[in-house]
Amino acid sequence: MHKKKYLSRLTLLKSALLAVVLGFSAPVAVMAESVTLTGNGLIHTRSAYSVEETAKRIKADVETKGIKFFATIDQAKLAKDAGIELPPSTMVMFGNPPLGILFLTSQPDSGMDWPVRVLVKQDSQGKVWAVYQDWKWVAKRYGITNRDEQFAKATEVVMSIMSSIADCKKVADCSE
Repeated sequence: MHKKKYLSRLTLLKSALLAVVLGFSAPVAVMAESVTLTGNGLIHTRSAYSVEETAKRIKADVETKGIKFFATIDQAKLAKDAGIELPPSTMVMFGNPPLGILFLTSQPDSGMDWPVRVLVKQDSQGKVWAVYQDWKWVAKRYGITNRDEQFAKATEVVMSIMSSIADCKKVADCSE
């Protein structure tokens, strides 16, 4: 790699890391593409249930749909075991390998975002949220332009799963 191009990428990386560390949601440019992303690409849907019940319902809905369930990680328990206090927080991981692998065949680095992960957490006001990827944002992040149908399917499936826990009749009405 040419020294000038390397230094440019290094400067971009430093800026992006500084923005993350400082908590900015300023636009971040992807090094491999000339795509500019804004925000953090996450959607928050308010749950009608506790963290534990939300995670159980997501797992049950995933299994009912025939989607491969990978794991549930109780992050609050991990924190407690380390002597750190953390509000209830659980990671739920699942996916449809024949669908997800299509993103990896288009752009191998997109494997960083597969399988699907949903963070179920309780905020300081006691509200429970399911946090997950905006698949359009993921497509932009990796510069994937040849999998629109598959990203639409991934969005449809995740929104269907969120409808099983959402605190509203329409998921969009209780999502940020």
